[in-house]
Amino acid sequence: MSETTDAAFAAQWERAKDAAARVRRELARVIVGQDEIQEQMLVSLLCRGHCLIVGVPGLAKTLLVSTLAQALGLKFHRIQFTPDLMPTDIVGSEVLQSDAGGVRKFEFTPGPVFANLLLADEINRTPPKTQAALLEAMQEKQVTVAGVTRRLEEPFLVFATQNPVEHEGTYPLPEAQLDRFFFNLKIGYPTLEQEADVVRRTTGRNQDVAEKVLDAAGVLDLQKVAVEVPLPDSVLQAILKLTHSTRPESPLADEYVKRYVEWGAGPRASQNLARAARALALLRGQATASIEEVREVALPVLRHRIIPNYQATGDGVSTEDIVKNLLAKI
Repeated sequence: MSETTDAAFAAQWERAKDAAARVRRELARVIVGQDEIQEQMLVSLLCRGHCLIVGVPGLAKTLLVSTLAQALGLKFHRIQFTPDLMPTDIVGSEVLQSDAGGVRKFEFTPGPVFANLLLADEINRTPPKTQAALLEAMQEKQVTVAGVTRRLEEPFLVFATQNPVEHEGTYPLPEAQLDRFFFNLKIGYPTLEQEADVVRRTTGRNQDVAEKVLDAAGVLDLQKVAVEVPLPDSVLQAILKLTHSTRPESPLADEYVKRYVEWGAGPRASQNLARAARALALLRGQATASIEEVREVALPVLRHRIIPNYQATGDGVSTEDIVKNLLAKI
């Protein structure tokens, strides 16, 4: 890069860092605790990646996503997934309309997928055909209805939720479809102090509401800067080593992986680890990504991309145990 280009990028990076900090402050005004989840959601956003959030009811999953949309000034829609939900309920449909002259024709009525930020609540409660309609939009950033393809407005992100407790009447997403989610986040219970703060904030007369600090164009600018954050070769090598170590047939796999893993992570995991490390470095105001950022994004990237075998199930070894074992060696 020339000195002029370096200076321009430095200025752009400073603006992006300031914008990210303002968004985080606005989220903290409304959301109690869940700092790590908030940070990981922003990483997913900067990487243009869709996010799956797993947690029991009442942990503010919907509030997290809607507050993020408010702070970013994005068009937000929520879909409650149910067993009778149809693909047209998501993408829209052709409706027969009559004009003032009595001429009848089909007009397209957009579905809720035409948003910047879409919350797919309890995505595993709807049949595979309807799930596939959303997943196609996630992958292709477009929908096709009645032979006409329509692009979705950028930025377009899906935050989906799942309840890990109830399994009756659910349709679990296959591994190939889970892989389309950039992050798989697990949201836990608040501490005693945090829950006391939640009760105080939400049961009184006045409740905080996020203020708009960005807009869609600002989000796109943030996403562009996140891609430009340098990734040293040593960090890239660590990412490749980590991903290859998850595959039982790889020379880099240890005995723990060979014993407990059926299928390891694919190349998309390496791509997402690199993108997430860059974005996390930007959020933290760092000029370059490091191995520490790789460590912190490894679980949400790999959690749904490593498939344990039957022996792991029998021995009580989870995917998180496998990832933590690997992280201890990089």
